[in-house]
Amino acid sequence: MIDTILTSAKGKMQKVLDVVRTDLSTVRSGRATPALVETVVISAYGGTQRLKVMEMATINAADAKSLVITPFDPAVIDEIVKGIQENHSGLNPVRDGDVIRITIPPLSEEQRQDYIKLSHTKLEGGRVMVRQLRHEAMKELEKALAGKLVNEDQKKVGEKKVQELTDETIHTIDEMGKRKEAELLQV
Repeated sequence: MIDTILTSAKGKMQKVLDVVRTDLSTVRSGRATPALVETVVISAYGGTQRLKVMEMATINAADAKSLVITPFDPAVIDEIVKGIQENHSGLNPVRDGDVIRITIPPLSEEQRQDYIKLSHTKLEGGRVMVRQLRHEAMKELEKALAGKLVNEDQKKVGEKKVQELTDETIHTIDEMGKRKEAELLQV
């Protein structure tokens, strides 16, 4: 029973790590990365979807300061440009034939600090989700004890393992934050 609870908690915490990793990738760092535009909403083909979800184009970092977007259908280039401009990301897409080029402007010190605060907010959201999962796992252990599926000693061992898993996951989130902050402070 304890193994089932731990396996479930571990899987859910891994999903939280994936969400935090994805969230952090959308925070601009002054470096060109496809994640900067993957979540941009595009109006095309009678609907709206995210650029990545629609799989409308390939997005490549040509170098550390520029992105190249190559739409599969040249007819949607203008919609992609418009979507990126309306995203308020500070990016300026330029149509160059059948591709879109984006030069990533350098971040000011004020922007860097704002992005660091934003990344801290996203990290704290991840920590809150992990603590919520710990709370749920502890409740499951309590229910298992009440249902006489485990004894008191097994419950204590389970609680200790859940706490270790929680600490490990939060440490991983903290490490992601340190890497992102170092990336943001890099000029």
